[in-house]
Amino acid sequence: MKKHVVIVGAGFAGLELTARLSESLADAVHVTLIDRNDSFYFGFSKLDVLLGRQEPSDVRLHYRDICKEGVEFRQETVRAIDPHERRVITDRGSYDADFLAVALGADYDPGATPGFREGGFEYYSLEGAERLRGVVSEFDAGKVLIAVLGHPFKCPPAPFEGAFLLHDLFVKRGVRDAIEIQMIFPMSAPVPVTKEVSQIFLAGLDERGIRYSPKELVVSLDPRERAAQLKSGGSVPYDLFIGIPVHRAPGVVSRSGLAVDGWIPVDQTNLATRFPGVYAMGDVATGPRTVAKAGIFAESAARVVAADIASRLRGTEPPPPFEGDGPCYIEFGDGLVGKAEINFLGGPSATGHIIAPSRELAAEKKAFGATRGRSWFDLDTDSLPAGLTTADGRLRAGPNDRQVLRTGGPWR
Repeated sequence: MKKHVVIVGAGFAGLELTARLSESLADAVHVTLIDRNDSFYFGFSKLDVLLGRQEPSDVRLHYRDICKEGVEFRQETVRAIDPHERRVITDRGSYDADFLAVALGADYDPGATPGFREGGFEYYSLEGAERLRGVVSEFDAGKVLIAVLGHPFKCPPAPFEGAFLLHDLFVKRGVRDAIEIQMIFPMSAPVPVTKEVSQIFLAGLDERGIRYSPKELVVSLDPRERAAQLKSGGSVPYDLFIGIPVHRAPGVVSRSGLAVDGWIPVDQTNLATRFPGVYAMGDVATGPRTVAKAGIFAESAARVVAADIASRLRGTEPPPPFEGDGPCYIEFGDGLVGKAEINFLGGPSATGHIIAPSRELAAEKKAFGATRGRSWFDLDTDSLPAGLTTADGRLRAGPNDRQVLRTGGPWR
């Protein structure tokens, strides 16, 4: 009799685990994949929507297109998780699992920063990116303040990419000289794990005349006065405030007993929780050593979980440990994309190095999205979102397309 694997959350981790189990264990497992949404989109698509390069409807990949052996997708909202019984209760039923994988990601909590809902904007959601697009397209003069409102947060390069791309937009509109851009960042460096990668962000900000204020945290906004209050006691005026919201584990995770200090602790070798047969992957998981909350690391975690489940069912040796490694593609504007290679767990300390921005890497980044569309959603080229194919309908590809498919993709 086949074992039942229940996966809650159909983001990077959930989709990759589903694909891996279907490919390698279809004879041994039945997979139920549950998500409250009807579609998936890549994190970098939010920047496309912000800049008007794509509409929200153009970037969605629909779960109805998943057609894999031994896989059933259920669009349902998870109401409760019982890790002791490996049981998931949704708004439509309940599911008992032999193996349970929790990949529900992180939720945004704009209310955690008083005044943010009323006086700020964000682009970490498609809806937020679309709303902000209408504002920046008409913003002609004044001060733009970009702030990360808490840590940890998803997609470490995204706040800096947003600053670079807004600079680019304002230059193209001919209004950059009338606009001041300032970034407020709560940590000591853009990417504290590696000085080399941090330096390229700092250089990019300096070259574009973007003021950078590290080790400062915005704790509230005064929308009437248009002032951001700092934890250190001061305040910063703004005309347009763009914030990266505080992140939290979904409420159902907090209520389940899985979380400790806000997130689900795991054995970082195989992503197993303290509950037998229960794994946690991606943004919702944490461990003794820091791994950034980003899609590439969620995807690589899912590969380890798939291999661990296979080893347990086949009675073979466990897989090599999770290393928290992968490439991160970074948009710098003007069609240029850089790449950072990061490894959080493969050695005694995290390592990383940067590859200079180029148009070749921009093509490689698009190839990343296209390969996942084919792998996760069984889509042919004609069915992929427009941003993942060329004008004549061909798959966008870069010189390292095969490598990208094998090793991972952006911090999204």
